[in-house]
Amino acid sequence: MLPRSLDDPQAYDIAQALLEGFNRHYRLFRQTSREAKQRFEAADWHGQQRAQRERIEFYDLRVDEAAERLEREFRAAELSRDTWQQAKLHYIGLLIDHHQPELAETFFNSVTTKLLHRSYFRNEFIFVRPAVSTEYIENDEPAATPTYRAYYPERSGSSEGLRETLLRMVDNFQLQREFEDLGRDVEYVLQAFRTQFGDGKVSANFQIQVLSSLFFRNKGAYLVGRVINGFRETGFALPILHTSRDQLVIDTALFGEDELLLLFSFARAYFMVDMEIPSAYVQFLRSLMPRKPRWELYNALGLQKQGKNQFYRDFLYHQRHSSDKFRTAPGIKGMVMLVFDLPSFPFVFKVIKDFYPPQKDTTREQIMSKYLLVKTHDRVGRMADSLEYSNVAFPRHRFEDELIEELRHFCPSLLEEEGDSLIIKHLYIERRMIPLNIYLQEATPEQLKHAVVEYGNAIKDLVSANIFPGDMLWKNFGVTRHGKVVFYDYDEIEYLTDCNFRKVPPPRNEEEEMSGDIWYAVGPKDVFPETFGPFLLGNREVRQVFMEHHADLLEADYWQGRKDRILAGYVHDVFPYDPHKRFRRRPGLGLGSLDAESASLSTSTQLGHNPI
Repeated sequence: MLPRSLDDPQAYDIAQALLEGFNRHYRLFRQTSREAKQRFEAADWHGQQRAQRERIEFYDLRVDEAAERLEREFRAAELSRDTWQQAKLHYIGLLIDHHQPELAETFFNSVTTKLLHRSYFRNEFIFVRPAVSTEYIENDEPAATPTYRAYYPERSGSSEGLRETLLRMVDNFQLQREFEDLGRDVEYVLQAFRTQFGDGKVSANFQIQVLSSLFFRNKGAYLVGRVINGFRETGFALPILHTSRDQLVIDTALFGEDELLLLFSFARAYFMVDMEIPSAYVQFLRSLMPRKPRWELYNALGLQKQGKNQFYRDFLYHQRHSSDKFRTAPGIKGMVMLVFDLPSFPFVFKVIKDFYPPQKDTTREQIMSKYLLVKTHDRVGRMADSLEYSNVAFPRHRFEDELIEELRHFCPSLLEEEGDSLIIKHLYIERRMIPLNIYLQEATPEQLKHAVVEYGNAIKDLVSANIFPGDMLWKNFGVTRHGKVVFYDYDEIEYLTDCNFRKVPPPRNEEEEMSGDIWYAVGPKDVFPETFGPFLLGNREVRQVFMEHHADLLEADYWQGRKDRILAGYVHDVFPYDPHKRFRRRPGLGLGSLDAESASLSTSTQLGHNPI
């Protein structure tokens, strides 16, 4: 129902104030994303990681500022429904020529839902549905950079024309750091193109389209584009890294949806990308990865609040078109989290319990701080991203009675029953995976070997990112559809550098040796890796594979060595692609300037280890 008129002067001023708050947010967001290029050129890895962390906090800071302004200038919480309805309509008008309208709508929602009662959470007052189209938005400024550049290799797609095009593509980004040997790297890329596309016929529309901003994350920069030839479109990415002598190299060439899905995985940190029109980037990336939902692409671009908003819209849409019931999630029940799911929806919902067993010495605040740590940390492809929500209303009739009783018993402080709705005041939503303990029970010998090797790789990747997972039981890891093993139980994680890795001291006498009790003092952050075995390696087949590939995880020296390197300022490489794809590791291509440590990893890479 529309308001009778748009004559409330406060409504327009509120809309203007909200848009000013959003514009300030996106200006700062884009500035720190743009500066990622300078940090990459300077090899400022700690600065890059710090910027990635701090950027996540930008949004909530700007929302708080906008909400405070509305309260201070307009006493917003006391305004009438008619005023708020008019404010939304004025806001829509202000977005007609805006370049980030979908993000601005989400910002409107974030501020208003912070101020208003949930009875306002309807499309009359907030953007339950988007109001402004993001299709075909263009930056009409004369000197504006387009979303992507198109290149047309000359000489009918010959190697010479393609080589010149690839050189120009890289050169256009004007990286202020010398390449070790760009001509050599382009030859590697040409070989990869020939392997991928063969020497087939070149169509009249043959072109290469490349997004205008590089994608920065940790120690890498990624050139992302697509090759169009006739009716065939293939996405690709070229990772650009520093050598040990701080020159640049193109490390490999990634092609096709599956390899790009790993690069843009939900278990990796967000990219830093300089975007004037983010919806155009999402549309371009969606053409490369049609199986990846839009909300996940917004997340990957660092726009996690927009991703969260779009995910919730998808969730509401799914609820309207399904009839199955929420149930307690299958698997071993957790001590601190109550986990439920909807069988037809590939995600799980996690609620922190009100009380825990005595062995879990923790609090709700501590658990939430662990999830925030994971959100702001480098997840290195091994920790699932979580979507955090407050005051989520579910239709009560869609819940199994057993689940409702569990919620009432374990989480009464977070549960509110209102008419036909169940309101959960705080929860996390994560992608559903096959728990590793269940996967191993049903695995073939080959699948078991792969999963155990991946499990060890996952732990080593976490170690490289300065994360000690704490509880390393198989049930706390999941297997993705790509066969990757990912950690998802965060209540006991610690920074590796906060832990003290020790060897078990020998017993001083026969009485201590025969005792079933611990005979040595243990501090709160002491870890004894040699004691992991009895808890993890009861299965003979599992133990055999683990000891062949990851026996070092049972040695305190391994953990302490990694801790010492991190404390010394070293930032490890963890690659979002198979190590054997790296150009300078292929037989016949030579190692180039690869440093000694990386070269020494070539044997373990053949055994299935990720380089760290």
